Amino acid sequence: MDIDISALPSPCYIVDERLLLRNLEILHSVQQRTGCSILLALKGFSMHSVFPLVGNYLKGVTASSLFEARLGYEEMGKEVHIYAPAYVEEDFDEILGNCDHITFNSFDQWKRFKDKVKNFKTKKISCGIRINPEYSEIETPIYDPCYQYSRLGVTLPNFRPAELEGIEGLHFHTMCEQNSDTLERTIQVVDQKFGEFIKTMKWLNLGGGHHITRPDYDIETLVRTITFLQDKYGVDIYLEPGEAVALNTGFLVATVLDIVDNGMEIAILDTSAACHMPDVLEMPYRPNIIDAGKPGEYPYTYRLGGHTCLAGDIIGDYSFRKPIKPADRLVFCDMAHYTMVKNNMFNGVNLPSIALFSEEGGIHIIRQFGYQDFKTRLS
Repeated sequence: MDIDISALPSPCYIVDERLLLRNLEILHSVQQRTGCSILLALKGFSMHSVFPLVGNYLKGVTASSLFEARLGYEEMGKEVHIYAPAYVEEDFDEILGNCDHITFNSFDQWKRFKDKVKNFKTKKISCGIRINPEYSEIETPIYDPCYQYSRLGVTLPNFRPAELEGIEGLHFHTMCEQNSDTLERTIQVVDQKFGEFIKTMKWLNLGGGHHITRPDYDIETLVRTITFLQDKYGVDIYLEPGEAVALNTGFLVATVLDIVDNGMEIAILDTSAACHMPDVLEMPYRPNIIDAGKPGEYPYTYRLGGHTCLAGDIIGDYSFRKPIKPADRLVFCDMAHYTMVKNNMFNGVNLPSIALFSEEGGIHIIRQFGYQDFKTRLS
């Protein structure tokens, strides 16, 4: 890492614009080769200071709420798609003003809001239904939208062809951090179950979870799968990755506050799994740290924990070539996606600052947080 981390506040998320550009160029190349449209899923990455850059490469954003839709509309100004398991009546008029595509989770939701869509005169809005092909290859149930009794999407037995008037697209999301071979197998199921309905549509949204910018991702299979759908059905294809846009582009810089011993040495940091990287506990997973190894790989092993009072606020066990001590800085990798969008101020713990590094401008501190951010969230 060639960024001077000593110049950063701690803790601090920092996104490397050079790495972000690399991802955007890969995604744009898929658009150029296939004619598909790739959208940034704001649920994974909503650092709107880089939206102008993202908008130079991608076709727009996809949102899961009014606030995300408004953020994409105001800060990027390109296509805005939205899907939510259910829409709040009081939000819907404003959703209409901010979105170009609206996907409904059920036919009852479509029936409830379709008159509002049809009577909206400012612009034409394309509507879709989310389907659930009841097929996925996700091993972590909390991230599996097709597990038994899932609330997400319409299964084939519950599909209502007689109520498709006004519906122009179908949407499915069945993947999480997966390669294109999973998509190819999923498409076979979708094609078999819902093909007769796809042929009446204008567009098909393949959802997110496509790890397109991962080094081992098979882009040729992705291109072949998209082309198959286009050739067979003549539909426009959308993909909406969030993680693939920001994958391996960001870091979280943290500082060691104390070392305690309770059967093993435990380093307490000024960052928190519970507050600043919740997926570490939810997935769960162990993020990489620059110049650190697995337990026992190097001479000095520590358990790293956050500074909240949650007993389980543990990031993981790591080894180092030399002892670590208070005031040392650690750099966690791949901390751009599903961090800033999910962090919180449990225990009154402050949020990490947000910074951007570019070749031309170096380090730019975009945002720092404080007590007022904590207070104004409460009442």
